[in-house]
Amino acid sequence: MAPAYKIAILGAGLGGLGMAARLKMAGENSFVILEKAGRVGGTWRDNSYPGCACDVPSHLYWYSFDRPPNWSRIFPTQGEILRNIELFVSRRRLSAHIRFETEVTAANWDEQQAVWRIHTASGEQVTARGFVAASGQLSRPKLPDIEGQDRFAGPTFHSARWRHDVEFEGKRVACIGSAASAVQIVPEIAPKAGQLSLFLRSASFVMPRNDRAYSADERRSFAMDVEALRVRREALYLEHESRHNALELGSAAAQRLASIARAHLNKQVQDPVLREELWPDYPLGCKRILLSDDFYPAMTQPNVKLVTEGIAAIDSSGVRTSDGRLHEVDVIVYATGFETTSFLAPVEITGRDRRSLRRQWRDGASAYLGITVAGFPNFFLLYGPNTNLVHNSIIAMLECQFGYVMEAIRLLDEDNLATMELRSGAMERFNRELQGRLSGTAWTAECSNWYKTASGRLTNNWPGTVEEYKAETARIAIADYDLRALPAREESRVLDERS
Repeated sequence: MAPAYKIAILGAGLGGLGMAARLKMAGENSFVILEKAGRVGGTWRDNSYPGCACDVPSHLYWYSFDRPPNWSRIFPTQGEILRNIELFVSRRRLSAHIRFETEVTAANWDEQQAVWRIHTASGEQVTARGFVAASGQLSRPKLPDIEGQDRFAGPTFHSARWRHDVEFEGKRVACIGSAASAVQIVPEIAPKAGQLSLFLRSASFVMPRNDRAYSADERRSFAMDVEALRVRREALYLEHESRHNALELGSAAAQRLASIARAHLNKQVQDPVLREELWPDYPLGCKRILLSDDFYPAMTQPNVKLVTEGIAAIDSSGVRTSDGRLHEVDVIVYATGFETTSFLAPVEITGRDRRSLRRQWRDGASAYLGITVAGFPNFFLLYGPNTNLVHNSIIAMLECQFGYVMEAIRLLDEDNLATMELRSGAMERFNRELQGRLSGTAWTAECSNWYKTASGRLTNNWPGTVEEYKAETARIAIADYDLRALPAREESRVLDERS
């Protein structure tokens, strides 16, 4: 039986939608996007907290193959990104390919039929020749394990599940966590709250953001002179590529950036005690470097309090710290990031010989170039293991992955192949080399971060530049894959369909 689709895509965020657009550009319409929510946008749909914005400049944060949006600011806000994603879906005529409210629970490889059988929460089964997982690394909110969380009497929620019905005027608010979201949320809530307490486990390096709105003349110029905008984008890209050297532990580039961060803190925070509490105790780059022009000023306001003691428990009226003090609050906001190392969870993916991807990744996720996995034929990942960046735009990495998957599909079609499957030897060789390259980076320093597992294995970040990744993904190394031809009658049917 022929599969219902040539390609099934999991997720309608920037990865899944970009992949779909590339398929459509190549004349391929036999694909479906399975999206658990009722709207496109991925992380930019889910994160609607006050102040939510991207840390990558607007002109770098879009597909190079599409018409650039007429961005209003140097750094794009969540609302503007989401609107542009929705316009992209309409412009590229992708809506007809999306199944909303379709949560994928499992995907099983059918060896006999050479198809993926994808199961949904509603009991539906979708079959496809190829399966592209584009659920990303920042899709599952992470809540800390604190005793008594369920006893709190007031509103409590994660930043990625923002309660827009909750009023902050005059309220006592606890913000737990120091992730990038906290740096954006605190300046927005502080002017409204009666008191805002930021419970900070570990300080972050904060660099100047230097954000501003573009003038009407600038936006008109960007819209009219496409070539000038392309040149600007390329200059921004190269500038960000040059920052890669700062990721080397103890490098001169890292020291320069740390000096800029220190000067930024010293300029905006005059209180020497608060200043030192806001200064990190680990090397630059070990955790995500944050950008903000207004976080430090917000922390100096009289109604804002920094709490550095550890949290012991939460009860009905507030947060109790390890020194025994009860901090009474009316609202608790968790700015504690995401489950980043449990890729694709809770979807259960089963490959050849009933191989479980979850079990295979129990000691840390890994994939060849972050895209393919041995034992899982015709299966591709976007923004998979070890493809995250901290120095440049993830859109550039996604576009490399789009190209790689498109070449794989072309090979399957033109060579009348039933499957292509990564060889285990290629997987092992790639991971040995990858972990060796990661060993000298700042992420291996003594700090906890979302880039590595509890055992210390780095599963999220790419150790090189985008240019290096472009070179490695530019062509599929056929020798690294086992290729299986279609059965004769299936091959005949494919040839008939093409004629």
